[in-house]
Amino acid sequence: MSVTSLTPEDRLVRAQTVSSRIWRLAFSSVEFRIGLVVFVLLVLAAALYPGISGIDPVKLSVREKLIPPLFLGEGWTLKHPLGTDQLGRDMLARALVGLRYSLLIGVATTVLMLITGALIGLFAGYYGGRADMVLMRLTDAQLAIPMIILAITILGVSRPTIPSIILVLGLAGWPVYARVMRSTVMAEARKEYVRGAMVLGATNLRIMFLLILPLLLPPMAFVAVLDIARMMIFESVLGFIGLGVQPPTPTFGNIIADGRKYIMNAWWIATMPGAFMVLTLTSINLMGAALERARNKIYGGA
Repeated sequence: MSVTSLTPEDRLVRAQTVSSRIWRLAFSSVEFRIGLVVFVLLVLAAALYPGISGIDPVKLSVREKLIPPLFLGEGWTLKHPLGTDQLGRDMLARALVGLRYSLLIGVATTVLMLITGALIGLFAGYYGGRADMVLMRLTDAQLAIPMIILAITILGVSRPTIPSIILVLGLAGWPVYARVMRSTVMAEARKEYVRGAMVLGATNLRIMFLLILPLLLPPMAFVAVLDIARMMIFESVLGFIGLGVQPPTPTFGNIIADGRKYIMNAWWIATMPGAFMVLTLTSINLMGAALERARNKIYGGA
């Protein structure tokens, strides 16, 4: 039986089976497992350590300022294993809280990009004609403006907050998803199962959201994993230049920005959050790359 002659229910089951095969193939790779273990440990540490330790990451303690990390062995203390900053704030707690906000913004922004781009591409590819022309010209206009420039322009004239950062980055990054979804939907809309659903009286919205979208969203979601790391980098860049989450809330960007003034005599202030960021991004990239290779292998052999 050809793929195009399958019933909608069979096609949905087949898409779910393919998705599970991709996950299993990716999980069988060593790099995916390493990335997953590191990522889970970082998330657990960010979620649990600040509460368990009882350390307030924004509480000032001038008497404990610029304590070096424990491994340097210079006036170290178990209370501050990664040292303190210029105001006596614990670097481990601040780095882990910064990881919380960075992950929150990265994941939420990617989800918003995926949903917005998928919906716009779905409508453009399915209806075609004037709707496609208008939506794609809007997409082209958005693509012409670099994401970071648009974010700086908008956030520079308003007080940055977590919702506004997510909204700005999410609405600046959807065009790539829209382009991919549009081209795929245009191919799917010509297949027999869509024509059969039309003959049976299914509405356009039912065909789009119950037949086409469930088949195409999982492959795009696999690719979106890598965008989480990219959005975390953008969030850190915004924080570094003062347009991210505002102090005293610690984020990777504003911690590193504060630490650059003390890079010669207290290098750990900027280095510790940078190290956590590198570990997090590396773990996400390992998982994303494994998923992408598994996806290409499954679809290439299908």
